[in-house]
Amino acid sequence: MPPRPYVLMEANYKQLLDNRPNVAVLPWGATEAHNYHMPHGTDVYEAQLLAEHAAGEATKRGAKVIVLPAVPFGNDAQQLDQVATISIGTTTAMAILNDVADSLKKQNIDKLVILNAHGGNEFKPLVRDIQRTGMLIIVVNFWQLMPEVVKETFDEPGDHGGELETALLMHLTPTWFSSTGPAPGGMNAFELKLSANPASDPRPWSQTHPDTVCRRPTQSNGRERQTLLRKPLTEKIAEPLVEVSEASSGAVAVYLTSEDILKQFYLRL
Repeated sequence: MPPRPYVLMEANYKQLLDNRPNVAVLPWGATEAHNYHMPHGTDVYEAQLLAEHAAGEATKRGAKVIVLPAVPFGNDAQQLDQVATISIGTTTAMAILNDVADSLKKQNIDKLVILNAHGGNEFKPLVRDIQRTGMLIIVVNFWQLMPEVVKETFDEPGDHGGELETALLMHLTPTWFSSTGPAPGGMNAFELKLSANPASDPRPWSQTHPDTVCRRPTQSNGRERQTLLRKPLTEKIAEPLVEVSEASSGAVAVYLTSEDILKQFYLRL
C-alpha cells in the first residue's frame, strides 16, 4: 500500500508541498484497561484509524486534510489503580493542545479537528482558551455521532468496552482479541445516584466496574460492525472535515456530538 498523503506519519514532504493541507485532524485517545478481551490501546486505535478512514473519504471529496499522530494518553485519574494505566492531567492536555495549535498556526494551518475516543477527556475549556489565537477548532466525540444507529444496532452499547466498542475493535483490529473472551462485565451500584440529576461525579471505576467494562461486552457480529463503521460512522466524521476545509478561517469553536449539533455546526459556518 503506497503512503497516504493525508496521513502525516506516511506522507513525505514533496506530497505535503504539492497539496498543502488547510485542516489538521488530531486523534486523541487514552491508555487504559478495556476488559479482558480488548487491548489497552483501544481508544488510541479507535481515534487514529477512524481519523484515517474519514480523512480518506474527505480527501475524495476535495478536502485538504492531514491526520496527525494520535495523542495516546488521556485523563484516567479514576483508573490509576489498574495495571499500566497512564493518565495525564488537564494542564498537560492543555500544554499539548496549545503547542500543537501553535505549531500548525505558524504553518498557516489554522483549522483543527480533535477526534476524541475517550469519555474522560474534556476539551471545552481548553478549546475556549486556544480559540482566542484565531484557530478554528472542532471537537468530535465519535461515539456520540449516531445515536439512532447505535440504538437500533445494540441492545446495551455501554460506554466503555461494551458492545459498541467490541464491535468497532473487532473490525479495526480483528486479530487482537483474547481467545479467552471477555469477563462478564458486571457492575456494582454507585451509592450516589447522580446520573439522572444535573450533578455529576467521576465513578470510582474499579469499585463500580471490577473487570473494567461497562455493560455487556458481547462479541458482536459482522452485521453490527458493517452498520457501525463501513458507511455511517466514517462518512459522518468525513462531513465536518470537508466543511471545515472549505470554511473561511476564523476563531470559531464547535463541540460536535450529535445530529442536532451537527446541523447547528453547518448553520454556523
